Amino acid sequence: MTTKSGSFELPELLSQIHGPEDVKALPDDQLDNLCEEIRHTLIHSLSRTGGHLGPNLGVIELTVALHRVFDSPEDKFLFDVSHQGYVHKMLTGRADTIHTIRTPGGLNGFLLRTESEHDCYGAGHAGTALSAALGMASARDLKGDDNHVVAVAGDAAFTCGTTLEAMNNVEETTKKFIVVLNDNEWSIDRNVGAMAKYFNALQTHPTFSSVRHKAAEFVGKIGGESVRKFAHKVERNTKNLIVPNVLFEKFGMRYYGPIDGHDLPLLIRTFEHLKTQNEPVILHIITEKGRGYDPALANPGKFHGLGTYKIEDGSTAAAETPSYSELFGRAVTDFAKKDPKITAITAAMPGGTKLEIFKEEINERYFDVGIAEEHAALFACGHATQGFRPFLAIYSTFMQRAIDMIIHDIALQNLPVRLCMDRGGLSGDDGPTHHGLFDIAYLRAVPGLIHMQAKDEDEFIDMLWTMANYDDGPTAIRYPRGAGMGTRPKAEPVMLEIGQGEVIQDGSDVAIISLGHMYETALETKEQLEALGHSVALINPRFIKPLDADLIQTYAEKCKIVCTMEDHVLANGFGASVVELLSDNDIHTPVVRIGWPDQFVDHGKVDELREKHGLTADNAINLVTPYLT
Repeated sequence: MTTKSGSFELPELLSQIHGPEDVKALPDDQLDNLCEEIRHTLIHSLSRTGGHLGPNLGVIELTVALHRVFDSPEDKFLFDVSHQGYVHKMLTGRADTIHTIRTPGGLNGFLLRTESEHDCYGAGHAGTALSAALGMASARDLKGDDNHVVAVAGDAAFTCGTTLEAMNNVEETTKKFIVVLNDNEWSIDRNVGAMAKYFNALQTHPTFSSVRHKAAEFVGKIGGESVRKFAHKVERNTKNLIVPNVLFEKFGMRYYGPIDGHDLPLLIRTFEHLKTQNEPVILHIITEKGRGYDPALANPGKFHGLGTYKIEDGSTAAAETPSYSELFGRAVTDFAKKDPKITAITAAMPGGTKLEIFKEEINERYFDVGIAEEHAALFACGHATQGFRPFLAIYSTFMQRAIDMIIHDIALQNLPVRLCMDRGGLSGDDGPTHHGLFDIAYLRAVPGLIHMQAKDEDEFIDMLWTMANYDDGPTAIRYPRGAGMGTRPKAEPVMLEIGQGEVIQDGSDVAIISLGHMYETALETKEQLEALGHSVALINPRFIKPLDADLIQTYAEKCKIVCTMEDHVLANGFGASVVELLSDNDIHTPVVRIGWPDQFVDHGKVDELREKHGLTADNAINLVTPYLT
């Protein structure tokens, strides 16, 4: 039997799960069936919407065990990043809407405090769970409460400085704290660095097999004494590994594991033991990212997060034109083949930024530093001081973490680090944690930094070439998720003159100054205004900083109204810089600004969100025409 929810059918057991109490009520012999129903539902549902399939397939048993043993929402579960929170959503009354995830008006792709009382902490960026959970545990202690706080973090989160900072404070903060280290060797791409090697050594050490065997024996035993003996055996055996206590117990956390993260009875018994402990503990579990779905197991990077796919083989539709990320990866790699000083740096995002191309072809000058954006920026500084030309590729939303280094290390020392901000603009399905809508604001005040955005793919390559050959200070470029207009780049790129915009069309009534890929909207606006009989100037500013002040002032004095367009928040954005420029020069031409409002923009389809918030030609015309009568 199945229960329908809209056009999506839930399997029999899952349709009966309306909250954690229903998970607790299931007979033990039905739990494995529930896990398989969840796995089946995820694979089929996400094939229609896209989403983070691989991570969620890997935490099904873990999440069921958590809800079997603990009492949400009184007990708090924090999932680092929370892209692996789909199973948690399904077990807390949202199974019947899981087919809406990441769609307009549907469930958010991450945990969201406003979505459910069971989502105690929203996230979206890595490395936040332990610090936030420790704060919750401390607050619990201050209030005299006795609930549990459980932080679930992937092994990649332990490459984050914030995670290590949190661990440094555990011992002196609380006596009751549970951390689950979900070890699957992947974040978005395969994990790198000493921590990744350390966890891999734990997994592959011969003693691990012995520990898992003893754990399996334990499942059949009953009683508190057997739990206690098992815990001591695990502790004794794991100390024969690569001294996990050196890493964790020196931080004041009792280490357990590693254990099989897909052995549900074992997980349940282990959590039952851990919840009785009056000391901070860390449970190391081994899981498979993409478990139960062969395409996801074969390609964990692709199935970390993807769009719609065919269930049979996991295939996705090929894009008609290359994405900006693909153009970036290809161009920087080609430049580096001719220039031995060019290096490429990313923070655990070789696939997303497409620096995997560089990695494949020039591996000796490719550097993935893990989920450590601050370190990545400083690492790039080191390259720049030694005469190299580093390209630092990080999503706009993640570059926010490195703003201190951008100001005090890159800009203050005037180092020629090249900041390449992928997903500059709306990142529709992922929602507010991933929209790149703030980089103009956080870079505009940085002295000496050059910031640019291209209107199309050809100009994008020219800008990258300009950055590659500019050694007089830091440069930055923002570019959108996905493909552009389909403009074919020239055979050979050209250098752009710093701070010089482009007049695409002259006009005398309206001056449209359109930044980056808002160019298509600007063209549509221009055509509609011309159809109404107005003379329209169309300007491509190219540079956010420095502005082409002479060009903008000329057209502001010439035209009746200026209209700026940007895929960025209006507060302290590109349009704001134009308003400041005109005000400082005593030019009083009205300025209409098209951009995102001063709020966090929800998830959804880009076109629909633009329509909702007025980033359209129709809205531009409505705002401009009153000044033309």
